[in-house]
Amino acid sequence: MFGAVPLLIVPFVLYNLGLLGIFGGGDDPWANEIFSFRMMSGGVFSMTLGDLIVLIGLISLFAEMVKSVRTTSASIMDHLLSTLVFVAFLVEFLLVKGAAHSIFFTLMVIALFDVLAGFAVSMRSASRDINLN
Repeated sequence: MFGAVPLLIVPFVLYNLGLLGIFGGGDDPWANEIFSFRMMSGGVFSMTLGDLIVLIGLISLFAEMVKSVRTTSASIMDHLLSTLVFVAFLVEFLLVKGAAHSIFFTLMVIALFDVLAGFAVSMRSASRDINLN
């Protein structure tokens, strides 16, 4: 059952927790620097909370792509739930003031890629299952 749960729900929930102020207050909690260090080149690498949540979204997208190649009965439910997660992203982006942010938009596009790629992989694998004589 848990195999059908879309992993992109994790960055969605994390973003909404950030809107509630769990990760710190201020006008833009996604600009809070988590860490930084000096590179050998002399440049400084720094990661913000927004960068981290996009990274979590990309890792979730990779895991969803791996899940989408399986051909089980749970894959249909997985595609349906992934579509619902994308719809939740879209509705929140359009209706919630705090979701009008480039980080949230990037997460929404990642969710869209998950839906499109999942259906494309499913259709491609289904076409291989059809034998024409």
